[in-house]
Amino acid sequence: MALNPQFGSIIPSQTQEVLQTNYLQWTDPAAADFTSFAQQYLPEIYEAEVERYGNRTLSGFLRMVGAELPMTSDQVIWSEQNRLHIAYDNCTFVSATGVITLNPGAVAGVFNVISVNSTVVVMDDFGNEAKCLVTASTPGAAGTITVQVYTAANLAGAGLVGVVKVFVYGSEYRKGSTTPNYDAATAPNGYISVDPQFTQFSNLPVIIRNKYVVNGSDTAQIGWVEVSTEDGTGGYLWYLKAESETRLRFEDYLEMMCVEGELVDAAVSPIANLKGTQGLFAAIEDRGNVQVGFSAATGISDFDDILRNLDTQGAIEENMLFLDRQTALDFDDMLAAISSGSSGGTAYGLFENSEEMALNLGFSGFRRGSYDFYKTDWKYLNDASTRGAMVGPNSIEGVLIPAGTTTVYDQILGTNIRRPFLHVRYRASQTDDRRMKSWLTGSVGGAFTSDLDAMEVNFLSERCLVTQAANNFVLFKGV
Repeated sequence: MALNPQFGSIIPSQTQEVLQTNYLQWTDPAAADFTSFAQQYLPEIYEAEVERYGNRTLSGFLRMVGAELPMTSDQVIWSEQNRLHIAYDNCTFVSATGVITLNPGAVAGVFNVISVNSTVVVMDDFGNEAKCLVTASTPGAAGTITVQVYTAANLAGAGLVGVVKVFVYGSEYRKGSTTPNYDAATAPNGYISVDPQFTQFSNLPVIIRNKYVVNGSDTAQIGWVEVSTEDGTGGYLWYLKAESETRLRFEDYLEMMCVEGELVDAAVSPIANLKGTQGLFAAIEDRGNVQVGFSAATGISDFDDILRNLDTQGAIEENMLFLDRQTALDFDDMLAAISSGSSGGTAYGLFENSEEMALNLGFSGFRRGSYDFYKTDWKYLNDASTRGAMVGPNSIEGVLIPAGTTTVYDQILGTNIRRPFLHVRYRASQTDDRRMKSWLTGSVGGAFTSDLDAMEVNFLSERCLVTQAANNFVLFKGV
């Protein structure tokens, strides 16, 4: 039998030129054209991937503004102070009798604690006001007070109309008077002792899991693309890149769950056996402040509205702004219009008054009124794969976070600690630390836990975000 050698396809050309047949076939996704490897010419190959999206990780926001602390329970509960002074909104009155109903809407948890001989200011929505003396008081949820006006015959004579606000500014008694304690039977107009009430909030940790699986055969595959990832992983084994990106993605999920998390509304949601967790955005929308449609054109007036609102809340002097690109530019335009390029209002107190430290962290500062603000871009709001692709009324354009702290006794650490208003609690004990766990299962890569011919890289964390004093936070939303 004659010998028929196979040398591959050799197609001659009359001229020296680049032809499809000059090169190996690298573009066949079905891997059907293996005969092209019979050619002797190797194309020029760039082994390293081009990082066309730069650093693709999104986490780091919570590390910048908060802390991470261990917890041992299925729930974290905290209480927040109520206001110190006594005041009531949306009250109704009868001018002829001077009777003011303090809680006409029967709002739960609202009680009359104004005593006889207290002095009060009564104001309406049109700028009219009257200073009054309380002559009778009925405590309780449906409580009323009877007042006499210092400078007019009655409330209508003082110009008051519609619903009114009432707040206590002191008291006035006769010489030789007494202050008997209130008793409905014996002393109906006695002194009412005020017991402070606290407001309780809570959140639930959620279990976050992820996994990467590679079979034993593919761990030996040598690639021609050099692996390079954000965490420094390198080499020519493609599964190393996949495992590394799974880890990086999971680390981002740990922060994204704390930012985007929602509690399950059992009344309407079909989700069963899960409760969810309240993230940053949900907490601010529920208990904080929302600014809609901030723009450079109306920036200073909009921003001054925010300052006036902060005055009515905790009035925390130092605040951080984490913004998307457009809102950051709107702030720049607003500040440029005010200062015409002057930096005289710049402040960096939060960073040990060091401009260099603030700028190294990506912050630029300014002062307005009695508040210092430190502005930086938030990559999560700019990335096209997350919030950066969203516009319209549901888009999140930025968040204002106060640089406030609170002192508490931590039972796990056994000491008093100061922690920021915004911080993460993760599940931990002497047996298991669930801040971020990773482990191998299978029979590949050093794991010998089963007869599965694969390496399973498991990731797990159990955590939640604690957003304290949310009334001092501001969420910027689009229109």
